[in-house]
Amino acid sequence: MSAHIYKKIEIVGSSQTSIEDAVNNAVAKAAESIRHIRWVEIVETRCHVEDQKIAYWQVTVKIGFTLDDN
Repeated sequence: MSAHIYKKIEIVGSSQTSIEDAVNNAVAKAAESIRHIRWVEIVETRCHVEDQKIAYWQVTVKIGFTLDDN
């Protein structure tokens, strides 16, 4: 077994309902093209405001995944 080598990407997920859904949306989208996701680091949380109300949440995450052994 080789040592695990990780790669990390940064993406922003959004949701109209919650911070947790924004993170889940980001991970689900990343999982469409990335295998072996191992961890998620929440980097930044913010929300978009329209008409003096929160319209949607935005969460910047770093997603770590292991690289394939060749």
